Amino acid sequence: MGTTINDVARAAGVSPSTVSRVLSDHPKISPKTKQRVRKAIEELNYHPHTIARSLARNATHTVGVILNTEADLLMRNTFFIQALTGVSVYAREKGYNVMFAFNKNEEEDLAIAKSYVTGRSVDGIILFTSRIRDKCIEYLKKNRFPFSVIGRPDDTQDVLWVDNDNFQATYQVTNYLIDRGHTVIGFMGGPPSLRVSVDRFEGFKKAMSVHGLPIYKEIIHDNGDFTEEYGYGCMKSILEVPARGGRLPDAVITCDDMQAIGALKAMEEQGTRNISIIGFNNTPLGYFQNPRLTSVDVNADKLGYYSAKLLIDFLEKNREAPTHYIVPTMLVERESVVCRVPTMGTVPVVEN
Repeated sequence: MGTTINDVARAAGVSPSTVSRVLSDHPKISPKTKQRVRKAIEELNYHPHTIARSLARNATHTVGVILNTEADLLMRNTFFIQALTGVSVYAREKGYNVMFAFNKNEEEDLAIAKSYVTGRSVDGIILFTSRIRDKCIEYLKKNRFPFSVIGRPDDTQDVLWVDNDNFQATYQVTNYLIDRGHTVIGFMGGPPSLRVSVDRFEGFKKAMSVHGLPIYKEIIHDNGDFTEEYGYGCMKSILEVPARGGRLPDAVITCDDMQAIGALKAMEEQGTRNISIIGFNNTPLGYFQNPRLTSVDVNADKLGYYSAKLLIDFLEKNREAPTHYIVPTMLVERESVVCRVPTMGTVPVVEN
């Protein structure tokens, strides 16, 4: 017969219930007691029975993740893989399993959330996006089901969330281009229903306004998706602007590296090399483009890690834990940005 929780309790000189609380990292157990119990667990090579623990606690020790993407984009856009890795790292540290599902739209998100809640297959849910008037957030709040979200929600009250400062990141990126002599700047956004799309577009517009630069509608595409195909189509349209009497941009900011990769492909087909391109997410594919892609690193793994930490800390009743995190971004400078004037160096960059 294997080692039992009673064996560990006797070796550590505590009750079995104290051992159970140490396994759950209960905040009311002193560090000294935790150390003694963990030493006994290691010496006795004790492995708690996950199913038995779940039944005892009326819990699954599993978190559900809802990804707002389709299967093919999940494989191409490494943001999701990086964020999932972050979720898995923290969940594993705390002894939780991870269950995930991907989908095509908000209605499918909601259907998955309802199945998780009604089936009691998970203890909590991590949403990988925040929409304007988000139906999943409203449903989970109404049903008082634990969840966290990657993205700043409309109403942050009673919501656990983690995000970048997307407004500030795009504001700084726009300033970065302006400091380097770019004055006619285009923009490619994502779905306007997503908070991240809105915040990044607003940051771009604010920076242009502060510098007194006009925004030309013919080089603005703010109602799309985060795909290579969308970026390719937008850049094809932008390259045709001079034929319609408009101005070709000096630079284009995209909201995702996949868009930027599509834009670079369209430029290559036309033999255009004098438009600077910046992406978001700093995906590995960007490094292998020609020219290599300048991109904003959003630290996707940390977004995932802290989304899991927020949720699991809540599930473990750590009421002193924060309710949100802001993960910093960093511009990774490569060859896809053409410098037109001496630089002022106002934006922190990393060469890679």
